[in-house]
Amino acid sequence: MKNNSYSDKSLEVSKSYRRKATFEFIEGIIFQLIPTAQMRVKWLRKKKKFALLGEHVHYQPRKYPGDNLRIKIHDNVAIAAEVEFTAHDIINWVFDGMAGKREFVGYVGCIEIHENVFVGAGARILPNVSIGPNAIVAAGAVVTSDVPPGTVVGGVPAKVIGSFDDVMSKRKAFSIAHPDGLSLEDAWREFYACRKGELND
Repeated sequence: MKNNSYSDKSLEVSKSYRRKATFEFIEGIIFQLIPTAQMRVKWLRKKKKFALLGEHVHYQPRKYPGDNLRIKIHDNVAIAAEVEFTAHDIINWVFDGMAGKREFVGYVGCIEIHENVFVGAGARILPNVSIGPNAIVAAGAVVTSDVPPGTVVGGVPAKVIGSFDDVMSKRKAFSIAHPDGLSLEDAWREFYACRKGELND
């Protein structure tokens, strides 16, 4: 029969860690129930949940931000839904299991988002990443290294795919052409027009 090297007491999760995890779980439920992005920002600021939380920040994710004191968010930043910040990994769990005792510590890093940054829905930011200023992270990107100022990055892993100024210029032209935004009907009309189709009933 195989010897169970995973039974070493040092591999067990400590009581203090379990207490902390339980408290964070409860706070996470409360956080998910906050109805708007701006109310979540107000709660995050009141609870001092980030190392820095600047002015005019939009925080759409409902997931409670772990490792929050390793994260800085500067002024004029929008974080879209389902964005995740990962400031640590848990590969030490595997290495400790191989050793049969605690020998490895978890790797941790910091994340900083500078001014005038948009992070698209579902993006994941990994440890030791600095973003911007004046940068855009595309939806679904996995950011493993610094995002240079003035760029748009996308993909897995994220690479530079465009310019912040180009996106801003296109949105300015759109805003001039549609000062009141697009109605539902106009949105469908444009959707089919660029596909050489017609609006369906």
